[in-house]
Amino acid sequence: MANYKYPKALSLLTFFLNAETIRKNPIPFHQKHFEKLGDSFSVSLGPSRKIMLTRDPLIVKHILQKNHKNYFKSKIQTKYLTKYLGFGLLTANGDHWLKQRRLIQPAFHKQKMEQLISLMQQTISTNLSHIETNKTISVFPIMNNVAFNVIASSLFSESSHNAELPRLQKIIEQIQVFLVKEVRLPHKGWWFKLTGQVKHHKRLSEESRSILRNIIETRKASNKEHGDLLDMLLATRYEDTGEAMPMQQLIDEISILFVAGHETTANALTFTLFLLAKHPEICDKVYEEILQVTSENQNPAAYIGRLNYTRACIDEAMRLYPPAWITDRENYEDDTLGNFHIKKNTLIGVSFYELHRHPDYWERPNEFVPERFLHDNKKKSAGHYYPFGAGPRMCIGLGFAIYEMVLTISHIVKRYTLSTTQKEVQLNPLITLKPVDVSILFKER
Repeated sequence: MANYKYPKALSLLTFFLNAETIRKNPIPFHQKHFEKLGDSFSVSLGPSRKIMLTRDPLIVKHILQKNHKNYFKSKIQTKYLTKYLGFGLLTANGDHWLKQRRLIQPAFHKQKMEQLISLMQQTISTNLSHIETNKTISVFPIMNNVAFNVIASSLFSESSHNAELPRLQKIIEQIQVFLVKEVRLPHKGWWFKLTGQVKHHKRLSEESRSILRNIIETRKASNKEHGDLLDMLLATRYEDTGEAMPMQQLIDEISILFVAGHETTANALTFTLFLLAKHPEICDKVYEEILQVTSENQNPAAYIGRLNYTRACIDEAMRLYPPAWITDRENYEDDTLGNFHIKKNTLIGVSFYELHRHPDYWERPNEFVPERFLHDNKKKSAGHYYPFGAGPRMCIGLGFAIYEMVLTISHIVKRYTLSTTQKEVQLNPLITLKPVDVSILFKER
C-alpha cells in the first residue's frame, strides 16, 4: 500500500461494532464520521483493501463527470438487481450500457416528453380524485400509486387499463422489498436460497416479464399509433445495424423504467408534500403561483414551465431528501482524487444526502428554503446538487420526473390545504431514500 494514499480510515472493528446500526440506517453513522474525519473517509477491509465514502464535491465531479470512463457501477448496485430486472440502463456497465443509452435517449428528449403531458395530467387527476379530506392520512401509498400509474399510462397509454397491471405493481413492490433484504443482509444469502425466497422472487420476476411481453406483442400486432413511450421504444433502431431492440432487452428496459421511475418519484412527492404541509406560508405562495399561471393558460404543456416557485419547492425537497441518496462506483485503473491516490477496484460511496446538506456550500443547510433554486440563486448550487446524478449516467428520466412532479403538486395544492403535526420525517435509507409514515391532513379549498 506504499504507493497509495487514502483518506483517514476507520478500523474494521469500528465498522463491525456499528454494523447493526448501519444496517438499520447508515445516515447518522456517515454524518458522525464526516464531521469527525473530513469530507472523505475510508474503512480498512484488510492490509490491501479499503472502501471510501465521500461528500467532497471535487471528488464527486471527478468520478461522475471528469474521469467517468474509469468508473463503473459496483456489484452492490448491479448484482442483485440484474437477477430480477435484467441488463437495462440502471444495471448495465460498459459498452452494453452505452449502446442502450444512445438508443433510448431520443425517446426522452424534451419534445417527446411534452407529448406525454396530457396523458400524465389525466392519470394524475384520475388517481387523486378520491383523496380523503378532513382526516389525517398516510401519503406515501397514494403517491406510490400515482407514480406507478403515470409510468404505466405513459408507457402503454390505453393498454394501461390492462387487467394485469395491478398484478405487475404488486410483483414489483414485492421484489423491491426482497431486494432491500438481500442488499442489507448479504450474510443471509445462503438462508434466502435455502428457504426458497430467491427462487420465489425469480418466479415473480418471470411472471412480470410475461405480463410485459403480452402487452408488447399485442402492441406490435396492432397497426394503431398511440404516441406513448412504448411506441417510441419500438420505433428506435441501433445505429450500427438498423435493427430494433430485441424483445428480451425491451422487457429489461421497461422493467427498469417501472422500478427506477416510480418509487423515486413517489418518495420525492411525499417529501415535498410534507414540507409544504409543515410550511403553510410557502404552500400559500405555491397556490398563488398556480392560480395566476393556470388562469392565463389552461394548456399544461404551456404553463408547466412557468410554475417556477412550485418547481423550486420540489428541487429544495430533493436537496434535503434526495431519492437517490447515495451511489457507488469502482475504478478500472488506479486514480488520483485530489490528495488521494487509490488502487483500482476501490469501492467509493458518494453521499448525495451529505453533500446536499454540507454547511460549506449551503446557507441554513437543514432548512426548507425554495428561494435558493430561483433565478440567479440556482448558480450557487452548481457542483453541489445531484438529485438525478451527473455525467453520462445522469437519470434518463429527469425531464419526465419533473413534469410529473410539477403536475402532481400543482393539482394537489390547487384543490387542498395541507397541514401536519409531524415535526420531522423518519427516513428509511434503502436503495432509495424512503419516507416513513408521513401523515397529512387534506382540506378542500
